[in-house]
Amino acid sequence: MTMTSYSSAFRPYSAAFSARVLVGWALMAGLLDGLSRGRERRGAAGVEHRGLRASGEPATADLAQGAPAKMPADPFPPEVDTASLMEAAAAMHRQGQFGPASGLYSEVLRRDPSHAEAYHQLGLVAMQVRQPEKAAELFALALGAGPPTAAMYANFGEALMALGRRFEAVGEYTRAIEMQPDLAEAYGRKGDAELALGRVADARLSFEQALARKPGLASAHLGLGGALSAEGRFDAALAAFQAAAALNPSSLAAHFNRGNVLRALGRVDEAIASYDAAIALNPEFAIGHHNRAFCLLQAGRLAEGFAEYEWRAKCPTFEDPRYGLPNRWTGAEDLAGKRLFIFPELFLGDVIQFSRYATMAAARGAKVTLGAPKALHGLLRGLTGEIDLVDEGATPDFDLQAPLMSLPHAFGTTLENLPGVARYISADPARVAKWRERIGPEGLKIGVVWQGSTQPYALPLARSFPLSMLARVGAIPLVRLISLQKVNGLDQLESLPAGMTVETLGDDFDPGPDMFMDTAAAMEACDFVITPDTSTAHLAGALGVRTLVALPYVADWRWLMGRTDSPWYPYMWLYRQTERGVWDGVFAEIENRLWAELA
Repeated sequence: MTMTSYSSAFRPYSAAFSARVLVGWALMAGLLDGLSRGRERRGAAGVEHRGLRASGEPATADLAQGAPAKMPADPFPPEVDTASLMEAAAAMHRQGQFGPASGLYSEVLRRDPSHAEAYHQLGLVAMQVRQPEKAAELFALALGAGPPTAAMYANFGEALMALGRRFEAVGEYTRAIEMQPDLAEAYGRKGDAELALGRVADARLSFEQALARKPGLASAHLGLGGALSAEGRFDAALAAFQAAAALNPSSLAAHFNRGNVLRALGRVDEAIASYDAAIALNPEFAIGHHNRAFCLLQAGRLAEGFAEYEWRAKCPTFEDPRYGLPNRWTGAEDLAGKRLFIFPELFLGDVIQFSRYATMAAARGAKVTLGAPKALHGLLRGLTGEIDLVDEGATPDFDLQAPLMSLPHAFGTTLENLPGVARYISADPARVAKWRERIGPEGLKIGVVWQGSTQPYALPLARSFPLSMLARVGAIPLVRLISLQKVNGLDQLESLPAGMTVETLGDDFDPGPDMFMDTAAAMEACDFVITPDTSTAHLAGALGVRTLVALPYVADWRWLMGRTDSPWYPYMWLYRQTERGVWDGVFAEIENRLWAELA
């Protein structure tokens, strides 16, 4: 899972007018988008309202929970001036009596349709009862009525943020800052908007400006940590999140993001402690459990980790309705003679790695049906045992069912009993013969892959390496580098270092809809495969091909920590960066390994 940022739910601004209660809107990002809205804002649930009219005819609002206040046509004698009405409205507003308060603000506007502060306060009520679109209209009317204030601009920015109009929100926060340069919160929220827009450097500067004005602003430390994380400056980000947690120990966001950064630094035990702190604040915080599970798995605590990973079904983006199917196989039920449906999760590499559990279920007597992307069916027909395949979205009849990634938990997987079989998928024999003949027997044949997915989720993982890193390996006498790369990264073949040669396998190499069929066969025709952490690593491991995997400084959980072997794949060896982003040492070790092979 990629690192994500989780911002606190409400951020109050201070302002001069006694009734001003600006409630900041959450800025959520990535997998966490919308997660807190149903949980951290539970106190506002159930508020009913029929809306506000903003065009010179404000409603006597039905904004409070329960029945609206019943207002006479003209409940106040003329001698009760608008200032007194505003003060009375402010008192009700502070007490959360939104209906009566909005009624009084509306009375002010009935008397004075150009009263900017009444529009402003009605906008705040609309924000508090979750009507950001109406709030934006009211804040615009307040600014139009004038004279504008910094708070009006900042609050307009809040409404725009709630509507996802972040670019416009930056403009409103900027106007607030121009009017009131010491408004630290506006700098912070401007940073939130810039960060959401991907303007990371601008965001960092905004957070720094906020903290220069108000060093104790926890939300700005939180935002700064997010910007520094996006820049890969994890040590500095950790300091920012620690400051946020110290200033606001009840901030779930600070503890969670601190855990994410500690995980990125490889400090897994400390990351677990931070996730524990976040979960203590909200035991139902599913994404916290999810990330904690990955740390437990990375630490080799597989039984705990796979149990904790069951929380994923409650996380955003894990939206497959089949998580709610009845008759879940938990490992306790007898499989003999039962129809077990396994539906797929995550990505191609996960399907390849964990399809071994389908063969284990078949060995227990289950009639297994495995869902998988259609493009993998040709490959997965080579699974050991009798496995029926259906398309990834299908749901056949079943007696028992399980998500693919729940099988390790159901089988009680630990490091001691992990099913690290030497080979559980076989390539098509006819294709193997074809590619053995095409490749030929000469030399030490090394199939190479260098580029993994270029999807947004994958890029921050920094798993791919430049093809040129294999130049010294290719210079070893008798070594032949044979490209198994598909699609992404092929352009690097056109700019190889002088003297470097990489053989390609032609246009008929995996050209059709079936993925990996030729790749698997070509792997079996090679002596080694060198690959980053991508689906081809799992394919080579499942085939039992000798595989050298180049791993980043902090690798995915399945490669555990500090190990040079993989319990999942007996014929796999792991080579890890010792410095973040630096591959030289990795390929020096791989070169030494191959020299030893030829000795």
